[in-house]
Amino acid sequence: MSNPFSPQETERYARHFVLREIGGPGQQKLKSARVIVIGAGGLGAPALQYLAAAGIGQLTIVDDDHVSLSNLQRQIIHNTESVGQAKVDSAAATLTSINPHVNVVTKPVRLDIENAGELIRGHTLALDGSDNFETRYLMADACAAAKIPLISAAVSRFDGSITTLKPWIDPNPGYRDLFPNQPQEGLLPSCAEAGVMGAVTGLMGTLQALEAIKEITGAGEGLVGKLLMVDGLHLRFETISYARCTS
Repeated sequence: MSNPFSPQETERYARHFVLREIGGPGQQKLKSARVIVIGAGGLGAPALQYLAAAGIGQLTIVDDDHVSLSNLQRQIIHNTESVGQAKVDSAAATLTSINPHVNVVTKPVRLDIENAGELIRGHTLALDGSDNFETRYLMADACAAAKIPLISAAVSRFDGSITTLKPWIDPNPGYRDLFPNQPQEGLLPSCAEAGVMGAVTGLMGTLQALEAIKEITGAGEGLVGKLLMVDGLHLRFETISYARCTS
């Protein structure tokens, strides 16, 4: 192997090595991967931690916010001592403590139309853990243009949804096939207005990490062309299929 595992890494990832679907080759793919995560909040927090634990070679965190006390109900990558710190710095410290073999790159900026292409360039895969439609559409368009797989999730109150996007491969659908029109600003309540169950963000962020690991290693079946919807209040899961619009 061009990038062999140290004895410490071999022991750390032992439970992956014995998985037939992962094994040594899959773990090597994880070690070589570069994953960018937009947002170190409710979704990004668990996703980043499980990706670090899984041995992703490089994790890039994009977030321009600072930790507030109200974040701690769901953003478990931060703690009470982190309040006031930049989220990327707080998250990086946690990830390094989980796995020192992971290279953590911090980008304390807000994703916008000017920097999106540059930020995602060179990455193997992207996760969208943002909390607004503007960023979701922007990430979907940027990743489609760069041909980078995107795992997009969203949470509101007790509900969550997740899908994987690779629209440059025909006939895979894109984000705009699933949501053709961006909702007007202010039409839907924010998490601060409607509330959100912290454990649901944990569930959906963990599913993002799982789908990322599967996508990188080729294990199992992903969510391309499928939207997994979770009703956390009644603990119901439903998967619907969606297709590329022909019009």
